[in-house]
Amino acid sequence: MSSCCLSGFEWSGTPVGKETKLAKNDTYVTGTNKDVAVLLIHDIYGWTFGNIRLLADHFAKEVDATVYVPDFFGGEVIPPDTLTDPEKRAKFDVPAFVMGKNSKDNRWPEIEACTKSLKAELGFKKVGAVGYCYGGWAVFQLGKKSNPLVDCISTAHPSLLTKEEINEVGVPAQILAPEHDPVFVPEMKTYANETIPTLNVAYDYQYFPGVAHGFAIKCSDDGSDLDRKSLYVHFRAFPFLCGLLSSGSRYSSERKAQVSRHGATHMTIL
Repeated sequence: MSSCCLSGFEWSGTPVGKETKLAKNDTYVTGTNKDVAVLLIHDIYGWTFGNIRLLADHFAKEVDATVYVPDFFGGEVIPPDTLTDPEKRAKFDVPAFVMGKNSKDNRWPEIEACTKSLKAELGFKKVGAVGYCYGGWAVFQLGKKSNPLVDCISTAHPSLLTKEEINEVGVPAQILAPEHDPVFVPEMKTYANETIPTLNVAYDYQYFPGVAHGFAIKCSDDGSDLDRKSLYVHFRAFPFLCGLLSSGSRYSSERKAQVSRHGATHMTIL
């Protein structure tokens, strides 16, 4: 991860969900579906960031799911004004933050426990996982073929994702990739697109020219062309999740047609 993970915009709007606990973690939850859940794994700005909560509300409505956004940073929150304050961004040590107390080894047990509780304790029949930036590596581990804890995964501009994690995916997977990304670099895009189609899982790859790392969760909401392209990311994620998780959404039949056979690969360049 790099300093680009700190840049972007905070969206207008008021989240409509509530705060609760999932396993032992503080969690934002929204939606009412008792059968379908989505675990939304936050980026570097954490579970209280307004954008991630607004996205959770949108996923709950469009996917027809109950969406959970747990805190995987142990209560530590980066002030949202860091987005637009160059001095604060310059002072913030991104590698220390994500490779220290928030490293994969430190946070994976919490991510695993929260995910398991969705089916084992809360009784959901279907669970999907969506990860932005920091959450990208985590959703791939949740979909590991040797021990899949979710039914499908989607990630936008993933960080910390390794080739080994790509090799091991065993559930339907989606990657939403911007053109300009110093983290999910062209080599990794190519590797994913060459490897995942050989793994006998449904795969959806969406490529977005002209936009940069972080655009799916921290784009401007000013109605610009970049904003419209960023919003389109989520309209591509909804059908993917709906077709695999929920029959109650207007996107379900569209996505089911796209992944009608196990192992189908769908790639789009916008």
